[in-house]
Amino acid sequence: MNTPFVSSSFEVPASLEADKFKLRMLTVNDVVKDFDAVMSSAAQLKGLFGGASPWPDGLTIEQNLIDLGWHQKEFQKRSSFAYTVMAPDESRCLGCVYIYPSSSSVFDAEVRLWARSSDYAGGLECELFQAVKQWIETEWPFSSVAFPGRDEMSGKRN
Repeated sequence: MNTPFVSSSFEVPASLEADKFKLRMLTVNDVVKDFDAVMSSAAQLKGLFGGASPWPDGLTIEQNLIDLGWHQKEFQKRSSFAYTVMAPDESRCLGCVYIYPSSSSVFDAEVRLWARSSDYAGGLECELFQAVKQWIETEWPFSSVAFPGRDEMSGKRN
């Protein structure tokens, strides 16, 4: 039998709030803002989920809706967790954070994240990384977490 990603007694964090952003569960209701963030950052996002992944090439808003529905269902099933990164006033989607079971026996989980290109130069992605890393360490039940493609000290992409 497969081991659950998180135990049934673990209370999954609903949110993470910081000065410049807040995280909450990604849902189908976020499709328009999420699609805008993804498409405005498409060049930066290529390879985020592995070197050969073409995502988000050719993504339509309908496909994005399906993708968000899948993420929402996975969150509800507690098999993976996708959080939208919103501006504090919820006016814009600034990126996403994904928490997945690791395929490696060395790690309990893998965390991937991104910030929209327009906010990247201002350091948002590094700030997001540092906040998420601390949040994972203090609020989640994992003992060993991978951040694929990142320098774990600075949060910058390798």
